[in-house]
This record gives sequence, C-alpha cells and structure tokens, in this order.
Amino acid sequence: MTERTEVPAPAATPAAPAPAAPDEAARAATAADVAAVVPLVAAAGEEKRQQKGGPLWFRRERRWGDAEAELLAALGADDHEVAVGTIDGTVVGYGLVRVERLGDGSLLGVLDDIYVDPGARSIGVGEALMDHLIAWCRAHGCFGVDSLALPGDRATKNFFESFGLVARAIVVHRPLG
Repeated sequence: MTERTEVPAPAATPAAPAPAAPDEAARAATAADVAAVVPLVAAAGEEKRQQKGGPLWFRRERRWGDAEAELLAALGADDHEVAVGTIDGTVVGYGLVRVERLGDGSLLGVLDDIYVDPGARSIGVGEALMDHLIAWCRAHGCFGVDSLALPGDRATKNFFESFGLVARAIVVHRPLG
C-alpha cells in the first residue's frame, strides 16, 4: 500500500486592492481653468444644436462672443459663478450661473450653462456641479434657480428634476418661411 503524503495547498495570493473610485468634485473655477473649459463650451453648443429645438437655440441663446473672454469676465463678476467639475483633479465639466435681479427686487439664479463631457457622465460630476451652483445661489440670496432644457431632452429634464427644477413655462415657436 502506498502512503499518501499531503501536499499543502499553495498559499493564496493576496487580492490586489480594488482600484480607487474616481474622485468627482466641483469647485469654483479659476483663470487657470479657462483653457480647459473653452472646448467644453464649444462641445456643449454643438451637442445642444443637434437636439430638437437646438438650431434656433444655437442662433438665439448660445454664447456668441469669445468664450475665453466671456469666462474671464464672469470669473471677475460678483454676480456670476463659473464652476468646474473634475475627476481626480482633471476638468471634465463646467457650469455657469448668474444672479438676475427681478422687477420686485428679488434675486433669481439663472443657470446659463452646465455641461459634462459625455465620457465623464453618470458618475456624479454633474451632480457635484449642481450642488455647488445651487449652494452658491443660496449664499447669494437667490429665491430660486432657472435653467433651460430643450424639448425632447429627457436626460437633461430628468437631471434638473432630480434637483427640484420643474417646468414653469413653455416657449413656443412657429417658423415663417
């Protein structure tokens, strides 16, 4: 009869540590961020232009001036906030909000821009930007925040609704030619 010798099982290799989750954040932009934001402004305009209602939006509401100069001016204005959304410190999104004084003297936050690079969506960057911008509006005495979503842009509508923004007006248009 042969004697069996037990061979010890090989030691388990320690599992590699799970990769760290990306760090999504939002912060006030600085002049040093403008070079990273300018291409995002252009991408946001092109993306919106392709949507239902986008061609007229592109002609009427988009930023027409020099994006770099407009961003730098907004950075220097007390009634504007330019914020950047980052992943691990890299700028992948931006938002721009301003205070509008209404006829009754009250202050309304107007979110003119919010955009996250498509490759960086659905992981929390947009949410971090909205949290930052809404907090800024609150700190500046705004009673509410307005923004714009084009018809059929369900993702933007759902995103805004998750922050309590709901439709309060419908803009209608009829082409004449």
